[in-house]
Amino acid sequence: MSWKRSEKLMDNIKHYSNFPATGVSLRQMVQFGEKPSTGTLFRASQFLSEELPIRLAHRVQELQELPDGLNEMPSIGRVRDWYAQSFEDIVTLPRPNLSAEVKERLLRPNKRSKDNILSKATRNPSIAADQYQYQNGNGNGQGNGNGSNISRQVKSASRRYYVAADDGQEWPPELAAYNKTFAETLEKIKRRHDSVVTTVAQGILEWKRKKQRMQIDHNIQAFLDRFYMSRIGIRMLIGQHIALTDQRQRGDPNYVGIICTKTNVRELAQEAIENARFVCEDHYGLFDAPKVQLVCNPDISFMYVPGHLSHMLFETLKNSLRAVVERHGQDKDEFPVTKVIVAEGKEDITIKVSDEGGGIPRSAIPLVWTYMYTTVDQTPSLDPDFNKSDFKAPMAGFGYGLPISRLYARYFGGDLKLISMEGYGTDVYLHLNRLSSSSEPLQ
Repeated sequence: MSWKRSEKLMDNIKHYSNFPATGVSLRQMVQFGEKPSTGTLFRASQFLSEELPIRLAHRVQELQELPDGLNEMPSIGRVRDWYAQSFEDIVTLPRPNLSAEVKERLLRPNKRSKDNILSKATRNPSIAADQYQYQNGNGNGQGNGNGSNISRQVKSASRRYYVAADDGQEWPPELAAYNKTFAETLEKIKRRHDSVVTTVAQGILEWKRKKQRMQIDHNIQAFLDRFYMSRIGIRMLIGQHIALTDQRQRGDPNYVGIICTKTNVRELAQEAIENARFVCEDHYGLFDAPKVQLVCNPDISFMYVPGHLSHMLFETLKNSLRAVVERHGQDKDEFPVTKVIVAEGKEDITIKVSDEGGGIPRSAIPLVWTYMYTTVDQTPSLDPDFNKSDFKAPMAGFGYGLPISRLYARYFGGDLKLISMEGYGTDVYLHLNRLSSSSEPLQ
């Protein structure tokens, strides 16, 4: 039976969209520690059960109100319905009936907790004020009366994501059962949204064909930045909570959920180099892809999400290798070496990828950050199911690699910058904020 949205659901979504999202920092996520208690996970699930519907509602509203007919594209409608269905899944999930004693225990502060030292989040240094915010309606939270949890949501803006709830006593089984059910619901939502990036890209292609446009304008560019940044945040919160709940995956003491407290930069860079060279050889039919020299202290490590860093490094290296091969020709016996240099500072860990791929004309540099801009002659066909994980394009052709990578970098306070010498090559600087206390960009 196919899912259909109701008028009542859409009214509820509109009401939720009037409330602001609450930013979370990497350091706050790590405060859960390697083995959070059932009570702590329950408190986190309560935060997410109020926070995620707000973020999902913002996206549904924005998808409905896109300008210039973009909201009428079939693929955009499909994504909007996924977000609305996920919203419904969370808000209709039954909560357990707890005794007054258990409620009191959950609200009691943990004396052993050091969260008063770690919990403060600083402004994300790479994001301008209101850069990713979406304002809907009057924005003052005065909705139409739908949604029984709204009174709690107003308060949740000042409530922390992490609240320790561990008094050393056993928690009733209904809490653990709810935690499991909530994590299973999040897993279902995560799978449903796996192909969101490619489906939205399909919607943009549909719109470009219908309107006979070659490029997207700045309004759609700003929408895509907001939308994909929001998606990174939603998937980060969902993936982190699923990993924290699943006790079976706790093999490495350096991991708290999907965050590694000692992410080794050299190991991830080496892996990204090997993957990018493999894809390059496969795409161009090369016996040996251009060499990549890695200059990195093997001991550089910091708190980060390895999956995010791997994605950014792979996309950046893939672009460089492609530029080198196409600049010098596939038949060349030996290509110029691409260099990856890692430097460690007090604020940032910076990774420079330096190639001799001919560079980019100065007039084209702003286009590099535009979605759906590509220098490939023919864009590959876009099947939303071609990859059921986060967006990984083939060697080239979609124009998503750099813009999405920059969002990943900015999500936790870093940035991605590009300096090019036309006729020679390009240097890409990936700045990673090592302070870990900057808040997510609010959407």
